Amino acid sequence: MLYHLLVPLSDDVTLFNVFRYITFRAGGAVMTALFLSFWLGPKVIRWLKSKQPGGQPIRLDGPESHLLTKKGTPTMGGVLILLALTLSTLLWADLSNGYTWVVLFVTLGYGLIGFGDDYLKLTKRNSKGLSGRLKLAAQTAIGLLAAFYLVLAVDGPLATSVALPFFKDAAIPLGFMFPVFATLVMMGSSNAVNLTDGLDGLAIVPVMIAAGCFGMIAYLGGNAIFANYLGIPHVPGAGEISVFLAALVGASMGFLWFNAPPAMVFMGDTGSLSAGGALGITAVIVKHELVLMVIGGLFVLEAVSVIVQVASFKMTGRRVFRMAPLHHHFEKLGWQESTIVIRFWIIASILALVGLSTLKLR
Repeated sequence: MLYHLLVPLSDDVTLFNVFRYITFRAGGAVMTALFLSFWLGPKVIRWLKSKQPGGQPIRLDGPESHLLTKKGTPTMGGVLILLALTLSTLLWADLSNGYTWVVLFVTLGYGLIGFGDDYLKLTKRNSKGLSGRLKLAAQTAIGLLAAFYLVLAVDGPLATSVALPFFKDAAIPLGFMFPVFATLVMMGSSNAVNLTDGLDGLAIVPVMIAAGCFGMIAYLGGNAIFANYLGIPHVPGAGEISVFLAALVGASMGFLWFNAPPAMVFMGDTGSLSAGGALGITAVIVKHELVLMVIGGLFVLEAVSVIVQVASFKMTGRRVFRMAPLHHHFEKLGWQESTIVIRFWIIASILALVGLSTLKLR
């Protein structure tokens, strides 16, 4: 909004010329989302508490300590993230850029699915929510719509190709299968973040780290000079989603203020599904889908731990982990919650650095 209001006036007021720069608007988006989170946070939490007298339903088959430490804490805190993220993006982004709208579409669409899931959990007072099939069907529909839009928006063979990290100008052409692949990336990212969200602050910091990394990748990939120098895919206009990702970083920091142990609010599926979807659609736009598996490697580990646990139990009747997802395994081993969370943050930071190294190692 500010871009469209102030840039036309830059010829008369030189100061307004700074609004042309993505880096300036990204900085403004971070701070706006952060302060919106601080301002709206107490109000949103009070509202959630008034609507959720018993707080989030706790899994009866989960760690026993959660029945004591997590009881009564409200969920749906993802509403706070989405409010701060959306308002900040609309204020600072170039709204004539189609990528801005497609990332908002996927993020808010997945957030709506999560909201419905959280709502059913609260009204039915159990931890199941929406059926798995319904959630996957809704995620698929949103993902396919976004993927088809991207195929039409990007020119040339890059539109339906998957770039390979560590190689210059190397890509796998998927043709008509690309929308399916892109949808799976969005769904996989969304559900992996959802599985990671099980301890206070555990998921939101890796989301913040990944969003920061992809903000940098989007900015570099959207600039022809930087993209050519690094040998990464150049996607004209993609730099604008750096503003969206900066807003996600700010909203995540603001949410962490209230989600830090002991959490005053949980993000719920409203937050985790939308944040994961945001990372997924971003990776698809900037053609770094495979790099997402590295930068978001912590989410991959959590998701794989669930897949391995279920497959092992069905085939052999034995469990590989004491409990899945992976963070619950370490809880069962006797690790303190704060120890697990901080060590997982460290792992997420290391994987992010490895993922960023792919920009130069080609």
